[in-house]
Amino acid sequence: MASSFRLPYRAPYDWNAILSFLALRAIPGVESIAEDRYARTAVINDEPGTVFVRPGRGAFLHVTAHFAKPVPRALIAARVQRLFDLNADPKVIGAHLARDRRLAPLVAARPGLRVPGAWDGFELGVRAILGQQITVVAARGLAAQLAARLGEQITHPQANALGLTHVFPDPARVSAADLSTLGMPRARIAWLQALARAHLADPSLFDAGTAGSLDEVIDKLRSLKGIGEWTAHYIAMRQLREPDAFPVGDVALMRALANAKGVRPTARQMLARAERWRPWRAYAALHLWASLT
Repeated sequence: MASSFRLPYRAPYDWNAILSFLALRAIPGVESIAEDRYARTAVINDEPGTVFVRPGRGAFLHVTAHFAKPVPRALIAARVQRLFDLNADPKVIGAHLARDRRLAPLVAARPGLRVPGAWDGFELGVRAILGQQITVVAARGLAAQLAARLGEQITHPQANALGLTHVFPDPARVSAADLSTLGMPRARIAWLQALARAHLADPSLFDAGTAGSLDEVIDKLRSLKGIGEWTAHYIAMRQLREPDAFPVGDVALMRALANAKGVRPTARQMLARAERWRPWRAYAALHLWASLT
């Protein structure tokens, strides 16, 4: 059963930038990016299916969903809005960040830059743990193995033609599985399964707005095994839609803020510099990351 609809946004929108970000991290078998379209498998109300998103001819995204049984459009729309940051006001955010001389030319170059979100909080948490101390490509490969072994298979001709074969496994499957064959350190396996158990115990763990202030959100995430300061802010940025989350100490951000002599700021210096970017530090981070590509 197919459902198609439009989701509006405030222009401008840098579709190429967000698609490039997602493409680098797309999990084979779960996500596919071809030309200007994003596609992925999904589970809504325990019903597996696929979702396709592409830009429309105007200030909107065109969404097509395929599920065997009816699924509330509002639930699909909420996921897509979060993933593609459709509720942001780029003019307000850009005007604030452009007050900083370092950020002003970056904002001018990418006025519609968004903070890429996540389709599912547990999925993002797993990916963040998988990605610790390894490359993005290596982490993507581990996530693909996890999905292929534990995720439910999808049978849909259009999806299968794009290489979409499995949904991402849910917390129950991850918590009960033997992950020793994935070639990861035992500690990382323990963290993944601890995350799965925590999500099973608290299904609202990754729901936006449930933990209160940004500091409370970070403290809650950091209480989970395997999630440190950087990972907590990364999850807050992408899943919990915290616009002021800021992964201080990020090596790429330090590189982007290096002075003319190549001297990089310390974490403390970067945090002090970022004070002027509040309450939009997450968007400042995206502009700085984008400046390196």
